Amino acid sequence: MRRLSGMARRRQAVTIKHVAADAGVSLQTVSRVVNKEPSVRPEMVARVQEAIDRLGYVPSIAAQRMGGSRSYLIVALNDRERTIADWRARQGTDWVDQMLLGGMLTCATYGYRMIVELVDTHSDHIARELMGAIAALQPDGVILTPPHSENPLIVDLLEAQRISFVRIGSRRAGAGFALTMDDERAARIATEHLIALGHERIGFIAGPPDYELSAWRVDGWRAAMADAGLADDLLASGDFGYASGQQAAVALLDAADPATAIIASNDQMALATLETCRDRKIVVPRDLSLISFDNTPIVRFTHPPLTAIDQPIAELAGRAVELIIAELGGREAPEQPIVLPAKLELRQSTAPRR
Repeated sequence: MRRLSGMARRRQAVTIKHVAADAGVSLQTVSRVVNKEPSVRPEMVARVQEAIDRLGYVPSIAAQRMGGSRSYLIVALNDRERTIADWRARQGTDWVDQMLLGGMLTCATYGYRMIVELVDTHSDHIARELMGAIAALQPDGVILTPPHSENPLIVDLLEAQRISFVRIGSRRAGAGFALTMDDERAARIATEHLIALGHERIGFIAGPPDYELSAWRVDGWRAAMADAGLADDLLASGDFGYASGQQAAVALLDAADPATAIIASNDQMALATLETCRDRKIVVPRDLSLISFDNTPIVRFTHPPLTAIDQPIAELAGRAVELIIAELGGREAPEQPIVLPAKLELRQSTAPRR
């Protein structure tokens, strides 16, 4: 055990100076190789990489910064109120988990690190909070998640600071990169699946209005219903929380001409709908078909497992990181908005209308 600890200490003692001396190059050259900068000649890259491998050198952020003015940090801003509420209720944070998975793995590929900061988009002090985080971390880029993506105060602040940033869940033109899942098409796919099963009374539980994607999903549902010549009068509002899902489900099931199928805008509201059906002895999918958004792990273990729109959250976060790094490298920006497709995962919660 003592020998292993000694080995770990010796490995940690290897610095960028040792690598530079071993390869016979400058500290800046080692830093440029570590940062995968394109300006280094291939033979020099090979020489430095051989020294890194031979010495067992692990690059540090301090060493990376020697190559220029970058911090090699990307900050992801997530909604504080909703994230903390989910943590405290122990209702699952798969959205955050998937964002970390995609963002951190992609950052690691390019020698970056990702840090998540929780910010309340409705706070009167949001500018001060955000400026404090920027001053402390000096990030090279920022990833905005809903509802921050559409907050003009945050967007204008980042633009004024000349920081590269990505707006996940946004289709608006303007500063930063607009990156989104095709929420409207996703809702249309879910609705068309139910129509193909013979359902005509299809209810929709919308998310909160401060998330623009909530309206896009409603638009997709309405468009699919209109194309099929069906009424779109079964719309209920929720806030992505479990309790709001219960209230919305009750409204749709108690309508004069009730729903035979329901699409919920996230998994929490879908789970609430499933529990409401169970309380009322409504059997899913025999009596009511149910589709969710998100496709978090829990929906695979419900009874029955839920058919769900799978959001490519990890892919969105990874793409956001790549966009920031590409812009820092001076590469041309792609056409916007940048859209990653969603897909419908079929399970046992949908069936032909009886």
